[in-house]
Amino acid sequence: MKITGDQQLIKKMNKTIVLDTIRQRQPLSRADISAAIGLNKATVSSLVAELIDSRLVTESGPGESSGGRKPTLLLFNRSAGYAIGIDIRVNDLLAVLVDLEGYVLQEKMVALSDFSPENVLEQIRKTIRQLGRKLPDSPYGIVGIGIGVPGLVDEKSRVVSAPNLGWNQIDLYEALASEFGTNIHIDNEANAGAIGEKLYGAGREALNLIYLSIGIGIGSGIIVGGELYRGTSNFSGEVGHMTVAENGPLCRCGNRGCWETLASEKALLDRAAKQWSGTLPDLEQIIRLAREGEAEAVRLMNETGAQLGVGLANLVNILNPELIVIGNRLSMAGDLLQDAMLQTIENRSLSYHRKKTNVAFANLGIRSTALGAASMPITAFLSEPDAAPVHAESADAGQ
Repeated sequence: MKITGDQQLIKKMNKTIVLDTIRQRQPLSRADISAAIGLNKATVSSLVAELIDSRLVTESGPGESSGGRKPTLLLFNRSAGYAIGIDIRVNDLLAVLVDLEGYVLQEKMVALSDFSPENVLEQIRKTIRQLGRKLPDSPYGIVGIGIGVPGLVDEKSRVVSAPNLGWNQIDLYEALASEFGTNIHIDNEANAGAIGEKLYGAGREALNLIYLSIGIGIGSGIIVGGELYRGTSNFSGEVGHMTVAENGPLCRCGNRGCWETLASEKALLDRAAKQWSGTLPDLEQIIRLAREGEAEAVRLMNETGAQLGVGLANLVNILNPELIVIGNRLSMAGDLLQDAMLQTIENRSLSYHRKKTNVAFANLGIRSTALGAASMPITAFLSEPDAAPVHAESADAGQ
């Protein structure tokens, strides 16, 4: 009998559901899958056989018997392939090589002094090749690449604007696809960070969360009902540019009193520059001094924490989220910012709104964006596992 397009689509969808069930609930048997998703055992067995043939699923041995023969348990083969996630930041880029469950195998940081698209692209290419060169043996090699960019990224993965890099209308996808394949995903770095914390970090149990990426600027990724909220033009989340002080400092966007002019890493460093003469301290040095009890460093942290709390109170009142996760570099100072930040939220937010809102610092630290970026090609690959991957040998080309 000829299989119609509808039947093929249904089979593909069922296969994806079976694979996802194994990933989420492993180890489990074919009978467990059948009971969990409502497909008959013969259909489940057929789909599992295909997944085993494709080496995405393995058999791990017998499970507990419920009266008859012991069932064979199934596991997701997280080492069937790998993905690369890249976080382009203002001073460097961070790249991670992960397996299909997001476990980091390799990590590489590359300093950036030249932010031209040509130089950054060349550093990305070199980094991908270097990570691919030491790839463990696997049936699929590198299945794809994800990149987080500190700027506006449209629906076609083009970087519309990245002011801190000096970029406008840059097509990273086209520049990379000819060498590394089509499973390449470009997104705003805060969106990627939100996905990273939702899948692997502080937001695993939350359906509604806001991830704040606080570095030179402030961006956010907003997850509603477990899904990323992108807005009409894919540009949601620019919370750093909400006005919190009518006549505040001039922002790079042209407005005055934007939240990021008062509560970002750059704002903290600008305040520090007014306090210390000579060699200006960086964030790590200020954190160290504050932990040692140096009065001016402690004051800086308290002031930044209070300004952070002002914007957070607005987000609590407007969005009433279940969880707010603070990530990127400022999260390194979480313990020093927390008291002033929480006190300001308490003073400025509506009591009913904040009652069920928790605020946490990123579990993944500065890796949130890179891991979230890596998850995007993994998700695409596992929903279309027959698509051509970026094999290790192609990633290593040109060396």
